Amino acid sequence: MAQNSVSRSNKIGPEERAAAIEALKSKELDILVVGGGIVGTGAALDAVTRGLSTGLLEARDWASGTSSRSSKLVHGGIRYLEQLDFGLVREALIERGLLLQRIAPHLVKPVRFLYPLTKPVWERFYIGAGMFLYDIFSYSGGRPPGVPHHRHLTKRQIQRSIPSLAANAFTGGLTYYDAQVDDARYVSSLARTASFYGAHVASRVRVEGFVKVGQRVVGVEAHDLQSGERFEIRAKQVVNATGVWTDDTQAMVGERGQFKVRASKGVHLLVPRDRFQSTMGMILRTEKSVLFVIPWGRHWIIGTTDTDWNLDKAHPAATAADIDYILEHVNQVLAVPLTREDVEGVYAGLRPLLAGESDQTSKLSREHIVTHSVPGLVVVAGGKWTTYRVMAKDAIDAAADALDGKIPPSTTQDIALLGAEGYQAAWNKRGKIARAFGVHKVRIEHLLNRYGVLTDELLDLVRSRPELAEPLPGADDYIQAEVVYAASHEGALHLEDVLARRTRISIEAWDRGVSAAPVAAGLMAEVLGWDEERTESEVQNYLKRVAAERLSQEQPDDAAADRVRLEAPDIASVTE
Repeated sequence: MAQNSVSRSNKIGPEERAAAIEALKSKELDILVVGGGIVGTGAALDAVTRGLSTGLLEARDWASGTSSRSSKLVHGGIRYLEQLDFGLVREALIERGLLLQRIAPHLVKPVRFLYPLTKPVWERFYIGAGMFLYDIFSYSGGRPPGVPHHRHLTKRQIQRSIPSLAANAFTGGLTYYDAQVDDARYVSSLARTASFYGAHVASRVRVEGFVKVGQRVVGVEAHDLQSGERFEIRAKQVVNATGVWTDDTQAMVGERGQFKVRASKGVHLLVPRDRFQSTMGMILRTEKSVLFVIPWGRHWIIGTTDTDWNLDKAHPAATAADIDYILEHVNQVLAVPLTREDVEGVYAGLRPLLAGESDQTSKLSREHIVTHSVPGLVVVAGGKWTTYRVMAKDAIDAAADALDGKIPPSTTQDIALLGAEGYQAAWNKRGKIARAFGVHKVRIEHLLNRYGVLTDELLDLVRSRPELAEPLPGADDYIQAEVVYAASHEGALHLEDVLARRTRISIEAWDRGVSAAPVAAGLMAEVLGWDEERTESEVQNYLKRVAAERLSQEQPDDAAADRVRLEAPDIASVTE
């Protein structure tokens, strides 16, 4: 069941996409994965590295749904300890260690948090006991956790570390470590890595039906949204990894799934790093859930909310009420409150939760489920971003059980993402690299933490075209070479793909990428062969998206925000 020919290109640019689609049309695959989020791309890498012929389809862009709109944390879920969900916490902490140290050390980084205490003695003992368990569980994988242990802090120590906290907001605290990740970049790297090992991967290809022989699923009806072409893809096993779209995808089979996935909306805000002084992030209790304040480069990410969402799944909208809720709760502990004027960016994502009997989404299961509900079709749903690799492994295990012959076990615990191997050595040489290319050391650090050792490929672009070392307008953290590279190597097919996911300009820049858009579109046009009309259309579509998002964030409720957000044209329908 090995691949006919093993691809060793590390690109998923336009040529590679076209070749992948031709391959998908021309042969029966062992495994076809539907859904290009964290679980789907993880499943494709798991399958192809077992020697199975593998395809991967995504209707939009890699990570364009839930997987690019998370809290950007790789964590055990310290709040699940309180629910006595020790198995989930232990599993997640083992995965956190793997991602930090072996699979993606260039993308996954330790981050320190304060848990402020408001009650004397018993709360310190109770929370301290939970954090002691957290430390113990993080060793369960048989290797060090990759982050320091928790520590107790006095009120005076906290005031020194976080001068912006209100003096009456706490009596002391504990600090502990988790990890963070650029979620969208991680997913596109996973898709590239799967392609590198021989998977046929294509974004902007929508599955519009399943091909069946009797009751058995034997493939899918696919629609290339870039060219308009429709075709069938045959596979011995299809894996449905479509997250919040799981029920919609299952409905195409004509069978009712064995479970339902509910969407819970989580909203996050970005504010500038200088709006309050702190050497670490924070975790705060609210009446409904927890609120994280997370360091993110020159920004803080503050979130999240947890509310049912039954409207458009592709473009969940944040409301004025969501933003006010977050500001109100974080301001309870700040000496100088944050205002709406401090908010640089806002994003909303949908958690795919396995629906239980509880009406409270925060109580719904974060465990995942894998089922063979129809012959030839494996469904994987639920779970946490952090445990994607386990979910992917379980899904491919289920598919492999139905294939002829002995299929090797999963190997993804030992497979680093592209850019990871040799990252530490490159990091140690960052000063020399900066001098050799005449680039500031901070810029090299930025590139290494986004591309790992593949930074060499961006620096080669800069060497051949020195103007690509210039930053994008209104987004000084990103250079023009990154836009060219996103289109040529990382599968970006539209301007939105670059500004919202390959970079995070759409949430980090004060103008949400409006001034960067024309420059970025011009750079993409060179790679993708756009004419002036297409280039202008890409810019206008992006500007309409920004305007619709801004206006939706002034609306009082979900229905109004959804209506306003959907006034912007959708790329999936624009290109048909």
